[in-house]
Amino acid sequence: METKNNAMTWLFEILFPRYAWRIKTSDKKIYLTFDDGPIPEVTEWVLDELKKYNAKATFFVIGENIKRNSEIFQKVLTEGHHVGNHTQNHIRGWSKDTDTYLANFQECQKSILELKPSSTNLFRPPYGQIRRLQANEILKTHKVLMWSVLTRDYDVDLNAQQCLNNAIDRTEPGSIVLFHDSLKAQKNLYYVLPRFLEHFSKKGYEFCTIEL
Repeated sequence: METKNNAMTWLFEILFPRYAWRIKTSDKKIYLTFDDGPIPEVTEWVLDELKKYNAKATFFVIGENIKRNSEIFQKVLTEGHHVGNHTQNHIRGWSKDTDTYLANFQECQKSILELKPSSTNLFRPPYGQIRRLQANEILKTHKVLMWSVLTRDYDVDLNAQQCLNNAIDRTEPGSIVLFHDSLKAQKNLYYVLPRFLEHFSKKGYEFCTIEL
């Protein structure tokens, strides 16, 4: 039976067809994504948890965090995960003019290129906010990747068990699941991610990087 989450994802796909909201597959594959890193402790903890389940993920990184934590960024790559551009300073597209936004996007791309010669072609707009003209330019070189499952791990009003239930109930084959390797999300993330990985591993799911 069609879930409410499926219906919303399909609606977004119709309204914004140039963005990727989920991966179309019937295989037991889940696409974990982590926004806002890399940062000490949290990103490293995430990597350790993923390793326990041989899980791979895609990290949407902030350029200024790459510069501060280049060793952690390299560890993400060394352990077989993919990365995507999440702007240099985590800026809101709706509040920025096109030139300012694109410059920030390009600055993050430069930060990535300095440490990863074969650059990424994935971009996720912070807060999911991006204007049409901004997207038109970015789509010339990148895929704009959104999500089908928002865990809300950052939500201080959502307790950890609610966050876990929300994530599990909405996930299905091909889901792009959004977590955050950030201090704000840390409390819920530390509870939810291990249990999420365990739950779907027992059901025979594979956790994959995104390649578009």
